[in-house]
Amino acid sequence: MSSGSRTSSHTAFIFPGQGSQAVGMGKALADAFPAAKAVFEEVDAALGEHLTRVMWEGPAETLTLTANAQPALLAVSLAALRTLEAEAGLDIGRDAAFVAGHSLGEYSALAAAGALTITEAARLLRIRGRAMQDAVAPGEGAMAALLGLDYEQAVAVAAEAAQDGVCEAANDNAPGQVVVSGDRAAVERAMVIAKEKGAMKAVLLPVSAPFHCRLMGPAAEAMEVALSGSTIMTPRVPLIANVRASPVSDPAEILRLLVEQVTGTVRWRESVIYMAGAGITSVVEVGAGKVLCGLVKRIDKSIAASVVGTPEDVAAFIAARNPSAA
Repeated sequence: MSSGSRTSSHTAFIFPGQGSQAVGMGKALADAFPAAKAVFEEVDAALGEHLTRVMWEGPAETLTLTANAQPALLAVSLAALRTLEAEAGLDIGRDAAFVAGHSLGEYSALAAAGALTITEAARLLRIRGRAMQDAVAPGEGAMAALLGLDYEQAVAVAAEAAQDGVCEAANDNAPGQVVVSGDRAAVERAMVIAKEKGAMKAVLLPVSAPFHCRLMGPAAEAMEVALSGSTIMTPRVPLIANVRASPVSDPAEILRLLVEQVTGTVRWRESVIYMAGAGITSVVEVGAGKVLCGLVKRIDKSIAASVVGTPEDVAAFIAARNPSAA
């Protein structure tokens, strides 16, 4: 599995989701590395527009639109990954045991592992972003982070708050950090109930729609149609699927789980626990921000976590792999 490189089959490569976007992300990579620049050009061509202009010049409100943020985050992740391949000799098939991504990051992970082309992944995420945005009228849904409750407690709070509406656990991110999603009134009730049940904090999230709950049913249907026309190859290393928190390599199963993921809970905490149990001792978060590294450290402090999203990060990655050259 490994040819003696510092990055070994005890490493997982993980890919961030929505919320990690920021104006300017990826520009330094594009300016410094031809391999990164080529990825951004490929994503622009796939979408038939200059998404990179919005990414690098803003405004932030336009970048944050779900239909833009999703392919934009994919672009940064794959630009960073292609840079590692070109500059550091990274080989996912040799140097990783698993790939995993948070929500849209699952598409980045699949592209990194060769299951999807960058072009196909960008097109699918544009469709996914629009479908998720359109599934619920603006203002009717909401998401809130419940801090200080475990997953079972958060599920119970959501069930109590739902009444005749929808309120479900959307993201099980880390111990004491669960996000609920659904009808705005139900989510607001959940925030009150959570505080009564001992939550330290309940925070309404600045999102445009209630992701990962059954209100996203129309988006799941749209993705079923979109994915049925896509070619998914067998990934070079297994994907730890969001909705299963366990590895999957069969293309038909991956497709089914990508549809299920639109309405299903992102089981990130359990995914990291699974990887740790399978021998993972380090993770590399590839792309914008460092949200997932923070979550991994909260889930299992023994896992070493590093980020690659800037030229400086690339240099650090190379130095860590080749300490004698430093």
